[in-house]
Amino acid sequence: MIKKILIVILIIGIGFGLYYIGQSNKPEPNFRRGPGVVTVVVAPVVSNIFTDSIEALGTAKANESVDLTAATTDKIAKINFTDGMVVKKGQILVELVSDEERADLRSAEVNAAQLKHDLNRIEGLVKARTLPTARLDDQRTLYKKAKADVQVAKARIRDRQVVAPFDGQLGLRQISLGSLVTPGTVITTLDDLSVIKLDFTVPEGFLAALKIGQSITALSDAYPGYEFTGTVSNIGSRIDPVSRAVTVRAILPNDQQKLRPGMLMRVNLIKNRSQSIMIPEQALVTSEDRKYVFLLEGDHVVQRSVTIGRRRPGAIEILDGLSIGQKIVVEGTLKLRDNSKVIVQNSMDETRP
Repeated sequence: MIKKILIVILIIGIGFGLYYIGQSNKPEPNFRRGPGVVTVVVAPVVSNIFTDSIEALGTAKANESVDLTAATTDKIAKINFTDGMVVKKGQILVELVSDEERADLRSAEVNAAQLKHDLNRIEGLVKARTLPTARLDDQRTLYKKAKADVQVAKARIRDRQVVAPFDGQLGLRQISLGSLVTPGTVITTLDDLSVIKLDFTVPEGFLAALKIGQSITALSDAYPGYEFTGTVSNIGSRIDPVSRAVTVRAILPNDQQKLRPGMLMRVNLIKNRSQSIMIPEQALVTSEDRKYVFLLEGDHVVQRSVTIGRRRPGAIEILDGLSIGQKIVVEGTLKLRDNSKVIVQNSMDETRP
């Protein structure tokens, strides 16, 4: 019995020994790096659009805006619109009581028709030399006066109509049928929202950078993440002596009717747009007054001095020292020296920065 136990123990010991000998003879995995090798992340040097912009706050205004009021005092006889209705120029929105004016118009038209008939009869008699020419001149004067009376009567009726002065969208109705209105009584509002005027102020120091036709982008809290685009249409002729700023007006298309007068918008005025060589901001290494990056060359990196230009969040413009398509280190730069051997762990998205 003891012999059997000793044999089992011996067999187990031999098995463990052979296992460890086999493990020690295995080659090292390929992913193990040698001494002095640094694992890095690289990104390409890319060409991208770089824009300088000026930020400001602006207020949206309708292209055209008016408070619709009556031209005379009288009661409302007819209302031809509803809240928020889209109307055309010349459309009659409200009619005031005009019975007396319409009676005057009919009387003037009858009088003018009679004088016209008399004029035709007198013209025939003058041609027949039955009446003198002076009588014809008098009749023509009477007829012209009658036509003027008709025009005056029509104008009095028009004064009792409220019409849309331009195409646009109405606001809320402020009157009711039978209400007595006077000149100045607001009936409703009318706004042309086809385009929006955006007024904002820019410090006078940027005046030289402003020009008509310049592109802008604008954001509103009402539409998070949605960017509205437009162009500068006018630049104020005066600098405010208190704020030392100039008022700028831009035009924003409003085809989807998203914008409303009075909205507060954050404006980015595009000052300059150019194609530039760009690198991620974290790739730049600064030492005293020297600026450089680590450029990937095969299995090692070299220090490359660069001349930088403008900055934007997360990216830097390169004026000299790099070419498009080269690979530079963006993570692991603190462990690198010139000619350090590296293993590239992964590459950043080539669309960045």
